Amino acid sequence: MLHLPFLMRYLDLAIVAAYLAGITWFGARFRHGQKTLKDYFLGGRTAPWWAISLSIVSAETSTLTIIGTPALAFGGNLGFLQIVLGYLLARIVISLLLLPHYFRGEMYTAYELMRRRFGERIRRLTACTFLVTRALAEGVRVFAISIVISIILGTGEIPSIALIVILTLFYTFEGGMTAVIWTDVLQMTIYIFGAALSLWVILDRIPGGWAHVVSVAEPAGKFQIFDFQFAFSSQFFSKTYTFWAGIAGGCFLTTASHGTDQLMVQRLLSARNEGESRLALLASWVVIFVQFSLFLIIGVILFVFYSDNRLPAPHPSDRIYPQFIWQHLPAGAAGVVVAAILAAAMANISAALNSLASTTVVDLVRPDPARGDAYSLRLARAATIVWGLVLLGIGILARQWGSVLEAGLAIASIPFGALLGVFLLGVLTRRVRELDAIAGMLCGLVVISYVRFGTSIAWTWYVLIGASATFGCGCLASLFFPRRPLSGEPA
Repeated sequence: MLHLPFLMRYLDLAIVAAYLAGITWFGARFRHGQKTLKDYFLGGRTAPWWAISLSIVSAETSTLTIIGTPALAFGGNLGFLQIVLGYLLARIVISLLLLPHYFRGEMYTAYELMRRRFGERIRRLTACTFLVTRALAEGVRVFAISIVISIILGTGEIPSIALIVILTLFYTFEGGMTAVIWTDVLQMTIYIFGAALSLWVILDRIPGGWAHVVSVAEPAGKFQIFDFQFAFSSQFFSKTYTFWAGIAGGCFLTTASHGTDQLMVQRLLSARNEGESRLALLASWVVIFVQFSLFLIIGVILFVFYSDNRLPAPHPSDRIYPQFIWQHLPAGAAGVVVAAILAAAMANISAALNSLASTTVVDLVRPDPARGDAYSLRLARAATIVWGLVLLGIGILARQWGSVLEAGLAIASIPFGALLGVFLLGVLTRRVRELDAIAGMLCGLVVISYVRFGTSIAWTWYVLIGASATFGCGCLASLFFPRRPLSGEPA
């Protein structure tokens, strides 16, 4: 006869298995509406703004937030919220500066704007930069979910990575962007509910409840949000979470990620019109702020729980939240929360697969329209499979890269500055031409590579530095290279 603890684990596993089967079936059902590239990559532009808003949040946070954010608060404080304030400023900048350009004509990717403004070479350069960046950053996220699955199933990290990628690849291959958006909505609902449930359960396990948490955490500085240190020194730029790094770094990082990265721009282009796209983007910040606050508070409560019980912190610290869930939450509740974490992972992986495929097909392969929509769709689905295999490989390699949250953000921050800089050259200048923009972008990549590997400057400054170097070098190059008129512009 099975003991009660084993029966409890079987209940949790049944919930997780039911979720995995259900979400895969739900996403695959959208295959029937996919007839053109517009259907497959933009969902036919039929999704409402609120669904796109939740999809943006789902792609922006994912498993890195769920696993990495509680670990940040467990070992530090609430300082990460300073970066979230920069996220709001970035959304305003994107709404005013970039969205109007994206809704002029029929666009499928962000890099078509670069072709329209500069030419085909810069389009390919920016598209390839996105592909490399997104694949590396997404590989970290793929590894992040393997931490959870290996804890639950004891299968080891590599089989766990393979399981989650294959299931997500299946419904993304079948349903395209429509499946991505609507599974995002469902998965977003699940993991916010799961986070709230876990917070309530963890708090219930602490004698004295919230009042005791405050009495322990406040003297330890766990509730500190703002750090107004302001001194232009190496220490100032090497400290990751300050108010100035948060506002500047968060703003530039999000302007780059949401304004030039196809993962996000694809969602904005999927809206019915520019107004709904802007509404979706701004509304997503409210959800982002609530979500980060929720997971940071969970980290603070876990700090108190471990302190009260004199428990050693797990290593690496990213295991703190999923390990607690599986070992301490009651049967049923643990299964729901784990399913919520899986939901976040699958939502983000599916979005990455679709955006990587869209950039590959639209910006690099560029299928001949004369061969018909069926041929283009076959290329799109083939590209989705190829990128699924690439993410699988990178996820295996990412096991050696340290903290999953900071590793993912740091990787993305290196080329994001060059991408943002060249987009700003495109929308803010008229003199700069394609060769100038290429020179500026290469200069920005060199500068930020030196900053990353040759200095102790924190990753929160990478995008600002890279964008400034790219923009400045592009403008300087335009003074020296021969000036060629734009199409239709007098010489």
